[in-house]
Amino acid sequence: MPGIDMHAHTTASDGSLTPTELVTLASQIGLDALAVTDHDTVDGIAEAVEAAQHIGLELIPGIELAVEYTSGRFHMLGYDIDPSSKTLSDRLTLLKHNRLQRNVRIVEKLQSLGFDISMADVERESRGGQIGRPHLAAALVRKKLASSSAEAFETYLKDGALAHVPKDKISLQEGIDLIHSAGGKAVMAHPSSVKLDDSVLQSELFQFAEMGLDGMECCYNLYSPERCDEYAAMAANAGLLTTGGSDFHGDAKPKVFLGHVIGTDPAPYALLENLRQNK
Repeated sequence: MPGIDMHAHTTASDGSLTPTELVTLASQIGLDALAVTDHDTVDGIAEAVEAAQHIGLELIPGIELAVEYTSGRFHMLGYDIDPSSKTLSDRLTLLKHNRLQRNVRIVEKLQSLGFDISMADVERESRGGQIGRPHLAAALVRKKLASSSAEAFETYLKDGALAHVPKDKISLQEGIDLIHSAGGKAVMAHPSSVKLDDSVLQSELFQFAEMGLDGMECCYNLYSPERCDEYAAMAANAGLLTTGGSDFHGDAKPKVFLGHVIGTDPAPYALLENLRQNK
């Protein structure tokens, strides 16, 4: 059966593989299609598309947006987007500017704690891509200011930690509208991250569907096949479609493997077909 992974990151955001390296890996492990869904940027898509054309792999242009929500973390995936959309591009430019300012403030907080760390140290970890907290964590580890990335996040970078600075986020409705404006489908990523029990989540899904959400990432590297089925049933109840992805980042998440979406198997290609054929 054809297999796909609809959630993977490159060095354009916080992954450790370049778009070309990611596409090459996807081909090597036998995937038929791959979605590049970098955080708040489409900078890696052109390179990924070109690499995929040479290899003969289907490449799904995507993105992952952080949106405001009252509980946990709400991330929204966009699939089959047009990277050249001006509406999307303009908003991403603003997010990029605000992200840069946030990184500078985090570094300043770390310096105020007495740490010998600079933006240049952090930039070296990004390999020329967009800088995020994983790169800040890597810089702390490289400079022996934290023993591990996990410690760096726990002590300094996570929400409420010593050097945390809130992230600029867009509203849930704006996220849906941005993805639709770029011709894409809007999908709720890893639903467990919003930290709602199933009954509350089910109720919320009806609201999200009314707002225009197209689907939910029901199959995910952390979920058992049984949990995947439970989420798929909840999505269906709300009239939402099902997607599946590993959330591969490479070195930043060393226990997450590309193509491991339902256990150690990729997601079925039919999920992508259903997403494209509906709504």
